[in-house]
Amino acid sequence: MDINDRTSEFTFLPPIAAEPDGAPATTLPPTPARTGRGGLGRTTAAVLATALLAGGVGGAVGAAVTAGHEDRATVATSNDNGTVRDASFDTSIEAVSAKVLPSVVSVAFTGQAGSGTGSGIVISTDGVILTNNHVVAEAADGGSLTVSFQDGRTASATILGRDPGADVAVIRVDGVDGLVPAQLGSSSSLKVGQQVVAIGSPLGLSGTVTSGIVSALNRPVVSGEQGSSATSVLNAIQTDAAVNPGNSGGALVDMAGRVVGINSAIASLGAAQGTQGGSIGLGFAIPIDQAKRIADELQSKGTATKAVLGVATEDATGGAKLTQVADGSAAAKAGLQVGDVVTRVGTTRITGTESLLATVRSATPGATVDVSYTRDGATAHATVTLGSADVQA
Repeated sequence: MDINDRTSEFTFLPPIAAEPDGAPATTLPPTPARTGRGGLGRTTAAVLATALLAGGVGGAVGAAVTAGHEDRATVATSNDNGTVRDASFDTSIEAVSAKVLPSVVSVAFTGQAGSGTGSGIVISTDGVILTNNHVVAEAADGGSLTVSFQDGRTASATILGRDPGADVAVIRVDGVDGLVPAQLGSSSSLKVGQQVVAIGSPLGLSGTVTSGIVSALNRPVVSGEQGSSATSVLNAIQTDAAVNPGNSGGALVDMAGRVVGINSAIASLGAAQGTQGGSIGLGFAIPIDQAKRIADELQSKGTATKAVLGVATEDATGGAKLTQVADGSAAAKAGLQVGDVVTRVGTTRITGTESLLATVRSATPGATVDVSYTRDGATAHATVTLGSADVQA
């Protein structure tokens, strides 16, 4: 059994249901929030649970902070004579919003279980849109998708491909011209404390902009229904930008207006039954480096691949203990054995099963990584070439 096949003990929050007039509902069917082993745990007040917000999780736009939190940054440029001079460009939230808003859309879904709203990001002039799988999953089996653009136009959309484990999906609208693709940045250079901006459609309020910072990186987030294989695994960017139901699939951008993450989940204090929790400043986004790789595969062939280690694990002090190592797997080829406790993968510290699951799942299939582990009390290292497996939508 591979680590990526382990089911989650978290629960999905229910979709943002739509009233007959299409407005987001304010009450939802009862769904108790739960935490599982390796999760965020209990507070003295209530259960803190990570959950995907069907219809979309709050979008956080990752933004690089300039020194002193200034609104403008100075760069060196040269004129036609080769003379170097200073020029400044606007890095205010206002400027970032103006740049990114035309590229962020609202996505309405309908299906057998109901309807709701989420967000998406235009990534090509011919109508390809990047979003979360949980925004479009309800429409994958005979449902429908409608995309609303910032200029008021609407169009139906079709699904090009989905990766439920990474919570990434790609859809397409046809017959809409003049689309403005978002500029995709890189999540590998993000720093904790860096300013971010979130753009999406929380509670159906399209074009909503919020701001905050990158609160943490490589945060393991595993959400899904108890006992279900529909589990989403994120090695996430954490942000305190306000994100709420309906923001899912929206943009997390830096202060140059480059998308660095796709908003996907939040942690919320356990809400009373019949209600859905909102932002408490703990939002999670899929790093764009991972999302872009998956989106490229979904566009080209309709399916995606995932990295696999070929092990089963359990939580252990200081890491994740291997309880099974599949014959011929990436782990076996690297010499890892049952009983080893994995403590680090690359530069990411492993704190337990969920941490290892998220780290492996976010890696590129076939990538070579350094794995640190302990065996019989001694620390050792292995060079592991991760395997690859097809994702089942």
